[in-house]
Amino acid sequence: MREKVLHVEALSFGYTKQKMLYKDFNLSLHAGEIKAIVGESGVGKSTLFELILKNLKPIKGTLTCKRVSQVFQDPYSSFHPSYKIIEQIKDVAEIAEIDKYLESMNLDGSLLEKYSHELSGGQLQRASILRALLMKPQLLLLDEPTSALDNIIALDVMRMLLTHLDQMGMLLITHDKDLASWCSDEVIEIS
Repeated sequence: MREKVLHVEALSFGYTKQKMLYKDFNLSLHAGEIKAIVGESGVGKSTLFELILKNLKPIKGTLTCKRVSQVFQDPYSSFHPSYKIIEQIKDVAEIAEIDKYLESMNLDGSLLEKYSHELSGGQLQRASILRALLMKPQLLLLDEPTSALDNIIALDVMRMLLTHLDQMGMLLITHDKDLASWCSDEVIEIS
């Protein structure tokens, strides 16, 4: 059996007691699995990631996870504008295998010597995914990872991400139900 990288049991959380986003929510994820969380805006998809990252505290329940990294929906907010992309990657990850990842994501290494405002949204999102993978997580949180990419690049990036499933489990937030169905072992709809 594969290693469990995320375990959520009887999780309850709400910003107010009158409006609970989660009540006795359960979720398990193992290395080699990808599960998708889908739902309308405002139902708590990103809040679940904040709970997993321990940026928010549940009202009750338990939540345990292995080493985690995240790809944010907005790549511009995930990089500081005053530092080159490569410097921000080196701050959190070893770059020994960077060339292998650059090639698999069709990303030119010279782009990493630039600042975030010098890259397109798609280039910056792929740099964000690159950084997350180089951190060698056991759990990868993906918040709309393809929203800044055109359809062809998005498909290539998702295929590339799936090649890393043997090393980690992935939890995907998306509005795209077709994407979720295509790439996920399980689709969890939150309403």
